[in-house]
Amino acid sequence: MQPLVSIITPMYNSEKFILKTIESVINQTYSNWELLLIDDGSTDNTIQIVEDFKQKYTNIKLLQNPTNLGAAQSRNKGILEAKGDYIAFLDADDLWKPNKLDLQIQFMQTHNCDVSFSSYEQIDENVKPLNKLVQAIPKLTYNKYLKTNYIGNLTGMYNAKTLGKITSPDLRKRQDWLLWLAAIKKSGKPALGIQESLAYYRVRQNSISSNKIELLKYNYLVYKKGLGFSTIKSLYRMLIFLWEHFMVKSKLITKIK
Repeated sequence: MQPLVSIITPMYNSEKFILKTIESVINQTYSNWELLLIDDGSTDNTIQIVEDFKQKYTNIKLLQNPTNLGAAQSRNKGILEAKGDYIAFLDADDLWKPNKLDLQIQFMQTHNCDVSFSSYEQIDENVKPLNKLVQAIPKLTYNKYLKTNYIGNLTGMYNAKTLGKITSPDLRKRQDWLLWLAAIKKSGKPALGIQESLAYYRVRQNSISSNKIELLKYNYLVYKKGLGFSTIKSLYRMLIFLWEHFMVKSKLITKIK
């Protein structure tokens, strides 16, 4: 029997992208999965699109928040409902390659790995390739990961059978970084990076990743609020973050010829 993989997808006004995202799960060569779609108060046609898929696939489930609660609470709701041996994440505007789950489960079983992630490629809002590859580092320790966020959340997976269910603190942004920090810490082993590109990350206009000031603010909150560091320690960590992010991590983004 293949282990069950629970896929957690928060949604908010995602009608423009969610169909292709769901199709990228349905087209997986790995068959034993459940897709938990958590709607965070959408006012567009997101729910109607999901309902159409629910009629055809019993392993696609829709959960709805009473009001807009944010990505952290939405992901946590999905995690708590998940039944899988493994838990993976896919945002409502990103895409997986067809062999993503197959290769990642094989990799984790072969390497006795609790936490894994992979390389991924960047696309624009219209799925046009930006010819940029974000390369996964082969081994990611907790101390290394404290320096900056190396895990593309759309590629991350953890073993819920060995680690239990790990949720994120209620921060509006960057809560995925804290979740993976907690998973690596609980595992006691490094997260392992799959070198092959297994997903497509959609670069959106006006996203937090494109706004450097917002990025710095929320990264500071990861240290201060998420990890409970003092103000001085958080500021010190921000200096390390700036060096690691711009001088080390930036070199992992390469041009695809």
